[in-house]
Amino acid sequence: MFTLPSLHSANCATWSHTLLTFRNPVLTGLNPDPSVCVADDVFYLVTSSFAYFPAIPVHRSRDLVHWELIGHVLDRPGQIDLAGLDLSDGIWAPTIRHHDGIFYVVSTVARERRGSVNFISTARDPAGPWSQPVILDAAGIDPSLFFDDDGCCWFTACRDAEDPASTGPAELYLRELNLQTLELVGPLHVLWNGAITGSWAEAPHIYKREGIYHLIAAEGGTERNHAVTAARATSVTGPYRTDPRSPLLTHRHLGEDAGIQNVGHADLVETPVGETWAVVLGTRPLEGVHTLGREVFLVPAQWTSAGLLLAPGRGRVGEVERRPLGFDTGEPADRAGGSIREEFDGPDLPPGWRSLRGPIRGASTGGSAGGLRMPVSAEHLSGRGTPSFAVRRQEHQCFEARTSVTFTPRNFDEQAGLVVFLDERHFAALAVTLGRDGRRTLRLEGPGAEDREGIALPDAEGQVLLRVVGDRRSYSFSWWDERDRQWVLVDALDREQFSSEYAGGFVGVHLGLHATGAKGAPGEALFTWFEYVAVADANAEADDPAFAGVGAC
Repeated sequence: MFTLPSLHSANCATWSHTLLTFRNPVLTGLNPDPSVCVADDVFYLVTSSFAYFPAIPVHRSRDLVHWELIGHVLDRPGQIDLAGLDLSDGIWAPTIRHHDGIFYVVSTVARERRGSVNFISTARDPAGPWSQPVILDAAGIDPSLFFDDDGCCWFTACRDAEDPASTGPAELYLRELNLQTLELVGPLHVLWNGAITGSWAEAPHIYKREGIYHLIAAEGGTERNHAVTAARATSVTGPYRTDPRSPLLTHRHLGEDAGIQNVGHADLVETPVGETWAVVLGTRPLEGVHTLGREVFLVPAQWTSAGLLLAPGRGRVGEVERRPLGFDTGEPADRAGGSIREEFDGPDLPPGWRSLRGPIRGASTGGSAGGLRMPVSAEHLSGRGTPSFAVRRQEHQCFEARTSVTFTPRNFDEQAGLVVFLDERHFAALAVTLGRDGRRTLRLEGPGAEDREGIALPDAEGQVLLRVVGDRRSYSFSWWDERDRQWVLVDALDREQFSSEYAGGFVGVHLGLHATGAKGAPGEALFTWFEYVAVADANAEADDPAFAGVGAC
């Protein structure tokens, strides 16, 4: 039995709920393209999941600040086909709405960075089960629904413009949705081409205030030029006129040193006391690059005679913001939890864990000894299949993660261990494998990793403890030497190589476990536990009480 020094304290001090502030983002790690609705004074939020499974996570909140994962819209293999997709394709930009006791989610399956199909799924309970998706006769991406006062439901989305030379590259359009048959009916209405000349307009949402229809969109791409724009009309079908104040919200003018970047893709919700708030996506770069992916930020909003104001009086997303009025949930106003320990003793993977493109074939959790048992898959992490691979989001700029793996490889190709994963082309894995000399060996695979035969392990069998520490500069991989009772560094890989700015794509880093390289009948790897703890970034989070008592990186 290995004995280890303790991780940083998990008992982080938190703010009293009497303080009327919170710290953005409200959902950390990869949670892009947020959409929100309210039902019976409870808020529900969905985000994009790309080629991860289960797909379209559903979060619940009673105050818009604290969010709990309660399920997924697509959690059964037969609901959707993600096979063969690049990780940044798959499920894009869902919208969630509630009407007459039914929750509706519309979304896109993207292939080769273009919309393939749009679909709709429904549920009485947002925690599930959700219905089998119904494919809609709709082109493009980023679908949304709007329920008008007369009971009509309208479907909006964006697609390639029919005349891009004169209107710009994209157009937002609308059709009626028959709620009984879940079919689009009637004529198609082109609504708007956006406010920014030459920019792709996407993520349309319609809201109605005092008889005026307000169309909110995202423009400028989902990187540094991202922005929220708007138009208005007196009829839902248009014509829509651009709000001359557009963009209503953007951080592109704040410069490279701004702590929050890429702001856009807004959706609005009204609280029980009549306040309006927006959820938007944004990123938190360090030294010019971000690895966490696009996160969810909460922004105050206000309706005026001129239309919508976002972040009134400030004009930008605040790192610290006042809390929405009218809530006394008794919950502290800290960020996402700073520490977890998973022993995989339940019947399924813990909430928040993901696999690629479908459930892990042959994996099991629980049993008398607990732990996660993974068959060694023939699928590699660099492919587009469904390998033995289970991960969770990196949620903090600086962290420490470690695991225990028991694995006896049978050949040089088989490996099992810890992985830092951005996408199929950009990942690093510290794994137990077999060396050329037939001894059990540690091998580090990843961008910039030194070319080495591997590190021979002192024992031919038994558990191996692996660790990765992420900070502002690197991901550092090490293993626990029980004889010398210390962590032994294998290598430190440059953090920039796991960033979207370097690698492209739309995703963020995930951390977890894998077992790949099988030839013939698969072996098995046992992961007894997995630990993750936040480490305060001395530059970015030192003043955040959620990290009180936690070491700094």
